Amino acid sequence: MESPSTFPQAMPNLVGTTLREHVLTGMHAAPGATGEFTSLLNHISLAIRIINGRVRAAGLAGLLGYTGETNVQGEKVQKLDQFANDVLLNVLQRSGHCGVIASEELDEAVIADHPGKYVVLFDPLDGSSNIDTNVSIGTVFAVLRRKYPELHPNATDALAPGREIVGAGYVVFGPSTIFVLSTGRGVHGFTLDPEVGEFFLSAPNIRCPERGKTYSINGGNSASWSEEIRRWAAYIKETDVTDGRPYTSRYVGSMVADAHRTLIKGGIFAYPADKKSPKGKLRLLYEANPMAFLFEQAGGMAIDGKDRILDVIPRELHQRTPLVLGSKEDVSIFRDFFTGARTS
Repeated sequence: MESPSTFPQAMPNLVGTTLREHVLTGMHAAPGATGEFTSLLNHISLAIRIINGRVRAAGLAGLLGYTGETNVQGEKVQKLDQFANDVLLNVLQRSGHCGVIASEELDEAVIADHPGKYVVLFDPLDGSSNIDTNVSIGTVFAVLRRKYPELHPNATDALAPGREIVGAGYVVFGPSTIFVLSTGRGVHGFTLDPEVGEFFLSAPNIRCPERGKTYSINGGNSASWSEEIRRWAAYIKETDVTDGRPYTSRYVGSMVADAHRTLIKGGIFAYPADKKSPKGKLRLLYEANPMAFLFEQAGGMAIDGKDRILDVIPRELHQRTPLVLGSKEDVSIFRDFFTGARTS
């Protein structure tokens, strides 16, 4: 007869676990927890559910097309972009927990008139150029804790490296609405049940495979790539059955959708610097840092081509960066080509 110590440990029953319950359970385990962080994440979840309702009925609600304005990036603002930005901003301000809120769509950070403990940075609707064609889009966010919460907040509170993030997530508005979240204890996926109006845990402890079989890059930019990136692209397309090449190309054009597939299936997503965008195209604070945080929490890797994304010190709110993320082996190979340590 087996001794009790050798019996297999029962797995906790996660069926029916809501996002709210998951966050509460994790926060109860944190020393000194006050409930503010839990409340903040619940407010973000509320905003996402409101946005989801409009995304699902955008064509019926008159929310397709452009507003006629351009944002601080010089990009045309979609009506859904504006709606999502307004919802997140209003819900976060009402939460009372944010000292600073910054969005890809706003010229300047929004500074609270009270010493809120947290900074929230977000891209309200990533992939908005795909809205009118019904391709998957998403929302990305990161949460930082202000270093000096007793002082009046200011915009410099947002200029912290990604390694100081205390929570990050993204939402994919696709065939189902998926919320992927990390608070520094692994990565977990939740699916929205539209009939109940709740996110339920559907993918606990997501791990990015060590190596994948797909690559995601905008090949239309190849004429502007450096020679090192061209060599990597040629390598990834070569046939070599010993290491699983060629890789399969998968590119949606919504960073959230491409990154989500890469996180789940493995492989690599790359948006490198090139002659057209020598500083990179994606935003460090609103896109690269949250995704890098999530990928590292899932066992993956995220770099700017050479260096770790989460170690980059931001200089400005709308700073751009190259971004390469995915499976550790695949990203390491890219870095070797990028630095010249490998040529074939």
